Amino acid sequence: MRVGTALSFPGTGNAVDNVVEHAREAVAAGLGAVWLGQRFDYDAIALAGLIGREVPGVAVGSSAVPIFGRQPLLVAAQTQTTQAATHGRFELGLALGTRSTTEAAFGVQYRKPARRLEEFLTATRRLLHTGGVDYHGTEIDTVSPLPTGLPGAEPAPILVAAMGPRALAVTGRLADGILPFLADPSALEHHVIPALTVAADEAGRPRPRVVALVPALVTDDPASGRAALADATAFYDQIPSYRRVIELGDGRRAADVGLVGSAAEVQDGLRRYLDAGATELVVTQTGLLGPDVEAATWAAAAIVGDGAIR
Repeated sequence: MRVGTALSFPGTGNAVDNVVEHAREAVAAGLGAVWLGQRFDYDAIALAGLIGREVPGVAVGSSAVPIFGRQPLLVAAQTQTTQAATHGRFELGLALGTRSTTEAAFGVQYRKPARRLEEFLTATRRLLHTGGVDYHGTEIDTVSPLPTGLPGAEPAPILVAAMGPRALAVTGRLADGILPFLADPSALEHHVIPALTVAADEAGRPRPRVVALVPALVTDDPASGRAALADATAFYDQIPSYRRVIELGDGRRAADVGLVGSAAEVQDGLRRYLDAGATELVVTQTGLLGPDVEAATWAAAAIVGDGAIR
């Protein structure tokens, strides 16, 4: 069972150099995968390709690229480039994003998100698996005027940051797994995974992967850790989709989902995710209290998995 981490950007020098070195440190700590959130100052898919070229063996993924404001032809081309660059170690994570960010940043209407997800996944999978597409939906039209297959790029797995019922139903039918964040073990076991599994079973597809992203800090100062986590995750308390999944579990705000404490306490918390049905783990927010706490968190998390690298 693979354990990874979501990378931060330490230091003040060249951001790409820094994050590549950070990935090397994660691998040295025994982690098998590194994941990159999409921001507005870098491209997660491109950066994953650079890390995968520089750090042998590590799996790399985006967690996750919002589909609004993007087009399947472009995302598929980026994905194939990174998949070829990493020799098959890239995993494409997609997300719906939020209404406020989508409409403010891209000037597009955030409408029918589940339908757009279905159409985006359909077109992107065809591009990655067949080398072309002629798709006309109600939200997306995607036509490839030339062949789009790239030598050396096997179809990358597609995972979705899906947690709501409609997004889970679409993902179960069309994607390879989910990237749930802030869904605690109770929410996963009783709400998220059952909805995903039913959709996959009805479509006759394999059981999807559940790559759980979990805030974690191994520290002997849990009060400071919880305060830092509360500050870092307060944004999610204002987003209805995240607030809903938090309240489906045992929390009332995003910080409640985090694992903060000794190595044994964090490890026990991570194992509860596995017991709830997660197939892989990704520790997040690990750098909030500095490099020593991050190193301790990575070491503790690696013990929960086998540290295997693809």
